[in-house]
Amino acid sequence: MAKINKSRRNLLGGLGAAGVAGMAAGTAAHAQPDGPDWSDIKVAQNGRYETVPLRQQSINVAAIQSRVRSVDIRNLKKTLSANLDHVVKLINYAQGAPEEWGGERRWGSKQDLICMHEFPIQGFQPWTRKELNRVAFELPGPETEIIGERAKKFGCYIAFGCYAKDKDWPGHVINMSVIVGPDGNIVSKQWKARNILGLFGAGALIGTTVYNVLDRYVEMYGWDATLPIARTDIGNIAMTAVGIEPMIYQCLALKGAEILIMSVTGGSNARSATEAARTNRIYTVGVGNAVSPDNIGFMDAAGAREEGTVIIDPRGTVVGKTSNANEDMARARIPIGDFRETRRFREVPAALIAPVLMQYQPRFQPNAFLDELPETYEAAGDLVRKKMSS
Repeated sequence: MAKINKSRRNLLGGLGAAGVAGMAAGTAAHAQPDGPDWSDIKVAQNGRYETVPLRQQSINVAAIQSRVRSVDIRNLKKTLSANLDHVVKLINYAQGAPEEWGGERRWGSKQDLICMHEFPIQGFQPWTRKELNRVAFELPGPETEIIGERAKKFGCYIAFGCYAKDKDWPGHVINMSVIVGPDGNIVSKQWKARNILGLFGAGALIGTTVYNVLDRYVEMYGWDATLPIARTDIGNIAMTAVGIEPMIYQCLALKGAEILIMSVTGGSNARSATEAARTNRIYTVGVGNAVSPDNIGFMDAAGAREEGTVIIDPRGTVVGKTSNANEDMARARIPIGDFRETRRFREVPAALIAPVLMQYQPRFQPNAFLDELPETYEAAGDLVRKKMSS
């Protein structure tokens, strides 16, 4: 741990002109004697990046704009089961195979990738840590087994967000993006990279992100896992519940993401998805939530907007969108094979940018949740203000 802490301090304190220049040129990313070892990071080199062979040249993608209906702590088992049943029903609908029709496809085309927002199963409430640990589930677990059964039945990938817990992180609740594959198993678990600070007034979110525990996370999983890419046989997929973070989106693209799923609830992802696609020349899926009646403590609107869920091509053109703010679905066909063959990265002038990034000092440093875990949103807000003023 001490070695990692020292490496990060050296990085954030600036590596000097020679070190920055070498890093910007892509020749000294892990050659600094006291710097971090980034050799495991899989990033594009001269337009080439790591992939696995595609199973088909084009894929069908569906983005389900579903409601947010939070589980009730007082009746957790029943309300969680009801939400999971609703998710399964929507997956069946997306595949044109509702149980009411006998469970076999009678309408539309098979979807190869189904995308959902960050809280379709559990919903969102300002739960305490004790409550959130009851709401969160393990991965894999009964919930992912049920979704995995749908993925296996339809031979597709299903991406969704959830609150998760992990035996290696006792007390923590992780805002997790999950991708289940056509064999029914989890193929990727992608932690939320960071939370936006100051968005919730005096409070702050208590779900653990990579940034909250950066040193230990890197020690356990390596630098490449801080911004992960699922390299699947339908394309390289990244999923994020981080809003308004264009530099994170760009880094995911530079690491080879071909499809970026943006799953933030409580507002429209359409504009962010459009900007991310055009700027980074990738496909984006901005999947938001629908109008959500009966969500405890919140108005029905829940930040939903007309045409709030979109699928965008690398030119920034909308190729699929929802038509209203109700539960709906956007669909599009993505020529992933042709995109991979003809992809051109937007050139990043690293030699100009690296010196600024290496010397910039954020007010809120990483690792806030390594020393203490706030029990409530108010306590998290206090922690944020304390860390930002120190």
